Amino acid sequence: MNIEDILKERIMVLDGAMGTMIQRHRLEEKDFRNDQLKDHPHPLKGNNDLLSITRPDIIKDIHKQYFEAGADIAETNTFSSTSVAQADYRLEHLVYELNYAGAKIAREVADDFTKREPSKPRFVAGSMGPTTKLASMSPDVNNPGYRAITFDQLVVAFKEQAKGLLDGGVDLLLIETITDTLNAKAALFAIQELFDETGKQVPIMISGTITDASGRILSGQTAEAFLISVSHAPLLSIGLNCALGASALRPYLQVLNEKASFFVSAHPNAGLPNEFGQYDQGPDDMASQIEEFLKEGLVNIIGGCCGSTPDHIKKIADLAKKYEPRKASEPIVNR
Repeated sequence: MNIEDILKERIMVLDGAMGTMIQRHRLEEKDFRNDQLKDHPHPLKGNNDLLSITRPDIIKDIHKQYFEAGADIAETNTFSSTSVAQADYRLEHLVYELNYAGAKIAREVADDFTKREPSKPRFVAGSMGPTTKLASMSPDVNNPGYRAITFDQLVVAFKEQAKGLLDGGVDLLLIETITDTLNAKAALFAIQELFDETGKQVPIMISGTITDASGRILSGQTAEAFLISVSHAPLLSIGLNCALGASALRPYLQVLNEKASFFVSAHPNAGLPNEFGQYDQGPDDMASQIEEFLKEGLVNIIGGCCGSTPDHIKKIADLAKKYEPRKASEPIVNR
């Protein structure tokens, strides 16, 4: 069944945090290495995307747990799988392999669940994170005109990532945790170039990040400005994720609900991190806050970000069954 048709009928559930689940395994340096990387001179521990190659069993099991909890859509373990982010580990040469492997693992698990339950098809979203560099802001307060990366460099990086994801079999591409709209626009440009070159096209989701109580993403745009900036693209959905817990995200989702002509998504954190960087909000608390989104008809896709687990997603999925999906608004710009 076509995902657009499903989204018109019911709220779909995105999975939860990948990093939170990986942390439970208490992995060591050896888990991030295989024969190919045994002599790599740079430390690799913490490069979670690498586990799609070195410990695919762990990633496969995490996808399985989220699908069992009720998720419709799994995000690939590729959030940092660009040459820009992988440069921190001197692994730029593995970018295509990381994305291809991440997509193949999620595809295998999704197909298995769809085969078991054909009436509830499972989908795979290729996760494309924001990279480690901003295109519209300087990292040097003493040199505001400086940029650590160019738009063209970002296009090359995102295009390489998207190719690996598409070749690995994703159903969707998810540009997520956007803190700089110019980075997101580079990703959209790269994806469209790839679509034109390959003749293959999949729906695109995009999700920005409101970083604090100012109601703006890091590069300064409000939720409405972010929406307008990317509305030229043929998006499946636009949404918000990370940074804030569900209750704090609600007013910005109300803006998207009122203004967006696309489906709307949300995958908030399980509250805010404590002084140790841990997330204390349990499944019941998170679900009760998210229920307010559902009651108001704000979303078409709902899931979890940092701190969320299969237990959180199960509570959210059970709630989502009780509510109607959001109805799209009229476009706010001519596209």
